[in-house]
Amino acid sequence: RGGMKLELSKVVQGCRLGVLIGIGKTGQHSLELPGCLLYTRCATVPHLTQDTLHTLTYLPAGAQVALDGLAEHHEVLEEFKEGVRKFAGLHDTALFCSLHDPATNCPTGHVTNKNVACALAMTVIVVPQTVSVWGSGGRIEMTAARFIAMQAVIQPDCYQSMADGETWQTNTSRKRVHKAVNRTLAHLDECLTLHHKTPQLKHTEVFGVVEGGDILEERVRSARETAKRPVAGFVLDGFQSAAMEQELRGQLITAVTAELPVEKPRMLQGVGRPDEVIACVEAGVDLFEGFFPFQVTERGCALCFDYNVTPDPEAAALSPPTVLELNGERPAVEDPKQNDIGNTGTMTQFEMNLKDIRYREDFRPLVEGCGCYCCKNHHRAYVHHLLVTSELLAGVLLMLHNTAHYLGFFRALREAISHERLQDFKTTVTKVDFGGRKQLH
Repeated sequence: RGGMKLELSKVVQGCRLGVLIGIGKTGQHSLELPGCLLYTRCATVPHLTQDTLHTLTYLPAGAQVALDGLAEHHEVLEEFKEGVRKFAGLHDTALFCSLHDPATNCPTGHVTNKNVACALAMTVIVVPQTVSVWGSGGRIEMTAARFIAMQAVIQPDCYQSMADGETWQTNTSRKRVHKAVNRTLAHLDECLTLHHKTPQLKHTEVFGVVEGGDILEERVRSARETAKRPVAGFVLDGFQSAAMEQELRGQLITAVTAELPVEKPRMLQGVGRPDEVIACVEAGVDLFEGFFPFQVTERGCALCFDYNVTPDPEAAALSPPTVLELNGERPAVEDPKQNDIGNTGTMTQFEMNLKDIRYREDFRPLVEGCGCYCCKNHHRAYVHHLLVTSELLAGVLLMLHNTAHYLGFFRALREAISHERLQDFKTTVTKVDFGGRKQLH
């Protein structure tokens, strides 16, 4: 088979519209871009069984699994021999294996600090170094050999290479960032060498990781050097929502993507909020991790922002009312703040807090016009009741709705790019809202 291939159909204001084809070991999967993967924990979408998940339409062909949630099951998977997809009872979803769970705290300071000479002439002196992942039993140290052995038993369709991603904190020194880029390139070289010697990974693709903290020169160097390697795509790390201001993030991502080959996909880690997704797509990002609906669910909230833009301006007068117009009363929100990293985060302006007492006797669906199982069969008052009584069904219904709403947002984003209506789309998603307060842009 020919392997994974990105077919771009349009580039508008920096946004890349296209399809990633040839995904998976048989090459039968495709993924529309810009898009997101399904977020999983131990290869299962939180709160949902496979049957429940598949009540949703337009599910992406790819799901994300995180190495930190699977590393402690190495021996079991090795004994099983047929990979995580079959182990977890997944349908024929393509799997992307990342290093860390984007919705979990990852303690820092555990990358081994041994020196690696990585000259631009590409003479690489490799000394044993590790990165750490965190399972339920604590820290698991990964050498490149152990990392590749783990990939061989997970059997993903794509995985990100090992990387030193501990440079997103503020006040990280230039020297530390420089070392992180060198170390990440050395990890990539070692992983690629071992990858090609591992028969189980014959049809698996490797994504190189771009590091560099908030230092432009290091970001560009990391992108250029990673692009020289035989990788199928790129993971942009260290741009998490709380890591840096949105304007700086946009500038750095734009500089990075300018160095990357146009025919390979770019995946961004740690960003999920809709306004930030749009800004990053404008900077040239193709793919996101899809963890945001889970964070919203864990907060006891429901996504309710409007993303409807009528493709034909002349038809606007005849178009049905938008989601929030139909809802009438504005959802209760707190002052929006940036998401925290690694946990459920702070409530954003894109969601309603269904624990709020105002929903106790609100018999409307979460969002009028939403076709998910929750909105078709239940109302806000019932979900409020489930939340205040700590019933597990609350998480199931919220996860169904939030996933459906988020996937609908990405479909609408692609349509807006296709019809060159991106500015209208941005205005709709981030418009002035809730008591006259301006939403974050």
